[in-house]
Amino acid sequence: MSFNAGENIGPYRIIEQLGQGGMATVYKAYHAALDRYVAIKVLHPAFNEDNTFEMRFQREARVVARLEHPHIVPVYDYAEHEKRPYLVMKYIEGDTLKARMAKGPLSSDDIRKVVDAVGSALAYAHRQGILHRDIKPSNVLVASDGQMYLADFGLARIAQSGESTLSSDMIMGTPQYISPEQAMGKKDLDAGTDIYSFGVMLYEMVVGQVPFSADTPFSIIHDHIYSPLPLPHTVNPNVPEPVERVLLKALAKDRADRYEDVTTMVEAFKDAWEEAGIPMQGTMVQLRKDRTGSGAKATQVAQPQAEPMKMAVKSEPTKMAAKVDVAAPAPAVKKKRSPWVWVGTGLVIVLCLAFLGVARNNRLFARLIAASNRPDATATVFLPSPTPRPIQPQPLPTFTPPPAGPALPLDVLDIQKRANENPNDIDLQLDLAVAYWNANLPDAAYQTIDRIIKLAGTENEPFYIKAGERFASQGKGWLPAAVMYFQAVKRYGLVGAPDELRDAFQEAYYKGAERPETPGILPFASIGQVNQPIALIAQSRHAFYAGRLDEARTLLNQVKQLKPNMYEASLLEAEYFAAEGEPEKAGLLTRILTSDLSVPRWIRIYAEEIQKRLPQ
Repeated sequence: MSFNAGENIGPYRIIEQLGQGGMATVYKAYHAALDRYVAIKVLHPAFNEDNTFEMRFQREARVVARLEHPHIVPVYDYAEHEKRPYLVMKYIEGDTLKARMAKGPLSSDDIRKVVDAVGSALAYAHRQGILHRDIKPSNVLVASDGQMYLADFGLARIAQSGESTLSSDMIMGTPQYISPEQAMGKKDLDAGTDIYSFGVMLYEMVVGQVPFSADTPFSIIHDHIYSPLPLPHTVNPNVPEPVERVLLKALAKDRADRYEDVTTMVEAFKDAWEEAGIPMQGTMVQLRKDRTGSGAKATQVAQPQAEPMKMAVKSEPTKMAAKVDVAAPAPAVKKKRSPWVWVGTGLVIVLCLAFLGVARNNRLFARLIAASNRPDATATVFLPSPTPRPIQPQPLPTFTPPPAGPALPLDVLDIQKRANENPNDIDLQLDLAVAYWNANLPDAAYQTIDRIIKLAGTENEPFYIKAGERFASQGKGWLPAAVMYFQAVKRYGLVGAPDELRDAFQEAYYKGAERPETPGILPFASIGQVNQPIALIAQSRHAFYAGRLDEARTLLNQVKQLKPNMYEASLLEAEYFAAEGEPEKAGLLTRILTSDLSVPRWIRIYAEEIQKRLPQ
């Protein structure tokens, strides 16, 4: 739920939405009692999933409100509206430092103002025992009068108490500016974390680009943890050596090697410019590809939000045909053929005819073709459809239902009897299909589902959603749930379906793909005609659970090429890392997913489940 222009939120009247991020939405509002504009930061509704959040939010708001510094955005109030907690802050007319940097290089005076303002604000907050944990240009506000403010202490962590105001498993920083220890999920963060992020911002202002950038948050965060810092002078030859020394120290991987505090770092940075004897002039050089393959993106491009992981697939080099000079063949010498050649040829012909006769009598070719079409055969990688489109209904395989008899549980026998007496009652047929499924009779359940689909028709969306929810609530009923949801989804095509319906189908298809009968129930190629990435995800997961690990990885890499920002791809990658004994990589991915509240809820929950299973 979002707030609308003209709506009253307590004593504040919403004027317009200013921006939206993964954690909150910011609005401009008018406070009539004091005749002034304010900024209202409304936290994401996903925070309310935690029963203890309200208490922690109030504690956090009190902590932030006591920060009084000329370069920190002041907090005036905090409250709740329709179970949506919000902070009320000073409204600053102006722009962000990020937007200013996108327009061109910063002047020497601008860089000095940034260093002084952010440095003094951070030093003050650290003395109060508060970390910012998300220093970046978009959190530095430049007022129309030139005054600079550090914003968004709302998600800060109280260093003295060592308690996080949010889940300790979440990554609170921004990938391009995050410190190695914060990226690794360490809980004992200190001022060194903000020093590193501030150092990244200085690197960007001086060199012209952030040190690490790639297509996905996973790749960027991985580089912050493990990759050597690209030397500033190799990216921009104009960077003086004294300034480079400061950047190298501020961005040391080990926080013990960084500056002791922000004030010392700021003084070292200013001294370096004086030592270099050149004006403090920004450069904003044209970005070129990183030598290590993790090249940064140009700073003029808006900073992306946390995105699911993408790893490039190494392409095979094009093979060139070698030019070979072939000598002209010498004239053949005609030889007299041996009579045994004709005898051997005749014998081969006789054997071939005999084999063909045996094969025909035993229907060998038909059986070979049938074997290649089995549902459990290795899945074929399909090509994308040029335009997504609704697909025609695919009949489910025909199964023989179990005979009514004492082998069936009494409750199933009762439902079966009533369903047989009322064959056109789709609700009773649904009860029967669910009963068969819970009795571990999937063949009978699928046959009943086939009958239900014929009865319900193609326009009965509410029923199919209800049926999908019934199966999804049965624990392992994800595949029949996907069948039901898909009957509702296919009229739109996956791309045009309502968000909740699309997410419900994709969750069910993702989780149901581990069952061996999946290709015969919801064929990957058919789903791929509507949305290839989710079909490839399901196909990859199916291959993984079938033990075809190389095929699973190949399919996942195809997804990451087709749709680099797909959350399901990151979730699947985390599953693979966890199963392959790489808990650090799996944990990094799950923390990225749980930290981004724009990620579908089911993915965040499943990522948390993977996280809990990882060795601590």
